[in-house]
Amino acid sequence: MRFLIVGLGSMGKRRIRCLKSLGFETIVGYDPRADRRTEAAERYGVEKIADWAAAAALPVDAWIISTPPDTHVDYALRATERGIAFFTEANVTDPRSGELIRRVAEAGTVGAPSCTMRYFKGPLRIKELVAAGVIGRPLIFTYQCGQYLPDWHPWESYKDFYVSKRETGACREIVPFELAWLTDVFGEVETLSCLKDKVGDIDCDIDDVYQMLLRFRTRVVGHLLVDVIARPAVRCFRLNGTEGTIEWDHTLNRLRVFRASENAWTDEALTDATVERGYIHAEEPYVAEMADFVAAVRRERPWPFPLTDDERVLDLLVRAEASSLDGRHV
Repeated sequence: MRFLIVGLGSMGKRRIRCLKSLGFETIVGYDPRADRRTEAAERYGVEKIADWAAAAALPVDAWIISTPPDTHVDYALRATERGIAFFTEANVTDPRSGELIRRVAEAGTVGAPSCTMRYFKGPLRIKELVAAGVIGRPLIFTYQCGQYLPDWHPWESYKDFYVSKRETGACREIVPFELAWLTDVFGEVETLSCLKDKVGDIDCDIDDVYQMLLRFRTRVVGHLLVDVIARPAVRCFRLNGTEGTIEWDHTLNRLRVFRASENAWTDEALTDATVERGYIHAEEPYVAEMADFVAAVRRERPWPFPLTDDERVLDLLVRAEASSLDGRHV
């Protein structure tokens, strides 16, 4: 198989590593920035290309779209026009998403929005435990995901990439990133309320905190806090059920379960093997995600998070922002 990586920033480079770890070597990298093209070619041995028209015309099996979120649909529509399967990194809202869904269906191609958190060991294990009824019926959870924005890319200023812009702000991107796995575990959200604001001192025009209350159709009630002010970075989850509790601390790579029947905690280590220099998350979840995308392109199994599911998750972001503006449940 031959792949075109569209965008050679941190995620584009990660996707190159993913594909190479899966045994794929025929990879072409496009980016308008010469420094990124040079780095990708020298570091990973991929073919580089500077002209977009030439890149778009290449005979490849799939595009990996690792550009700023507000450009994903542009590239995805172009791929669909050519009948080429595509994968996009985490999306933000785009009024053309309905058009993209329709065109992908008409073309019969594969359109795969990212759902990386579903591949992390914590969410995978939480889903297993909930499905097995280990803590009885799940009732309530609280979950914080936060990291100080200047620490996202220590090698560059946060003002120089999309997370500092209002439409593609860091919190605004991460909310659906997290909801993609929460809805996988607990089902569809019935009602929600949100308070978003800028409370810290980050020098850009974005909201740095989203506080959300969620009621799922399964009757689970959850609290989701996404921020870009937490120092150090934090990703902590606690779920209470009728027969026990699950706690997950991603920073410590630890999950533990309290079983009321035994009145005792059980600890589980969730250690991944490989963290690339300059990154904070292990490679394995991203590799597993790419493996599923390759399988979808080969028609071996369907992509687990279709564009229609992504649109529903992004609609939750729209509803959350409307709730914050109007001060009401939606």
